[in-house]
Amino acid sequence: MKSLGYIGAFLGGAIAGAAIGLLLAPESGKDTRSKITDAVNDFMKKHNLKLSRKEVTELIEDIEEAGADE
Repeated sequence: MKSLGYIGAFLGGAIAGAAIGLLLAPESGKDTRSKITDAVNDFMKKHNLKLSRKEVTELIEDIEEAGADE
């Protein structure tokens, strides 16, 4: 498994928590996807994080591997 680091682990946990919370809310899929996108974008701007699509893909793979190990 690649090293996630503290920021990567925090980011992954924050995104996963927000996504799960929004997915369990009784709203339409379109509204839920919009809220998830807005939450991720706000988090990225607030913490001045800029990730390329490749970096996001690698982060997702790392999170999946970490979840599979537990």
